[in-house]
Amino acid sequence: MTSWLDLSMLIAASVGALAFGILAAFAILRVGFALMGAPRRQAPAKARPQIAQLS
Repeated sequence: MTSWLDLSMLIAASVGALAFGILAAFAILRVGFALMGAPRRQAPAKARPQIAQLS
């Protein structure tokens, strides 16, 4: 009985460590790409109304 409990705890710990590693890597890459990326600037809007021309 204790061997099954030990095995289940070992599996749960390994799955938890794997999930933590994936999330940590994702966070590190996200921060790294955010720091590397150029600052985003909004382009000025050049909106002007157009009148339909009938020929």
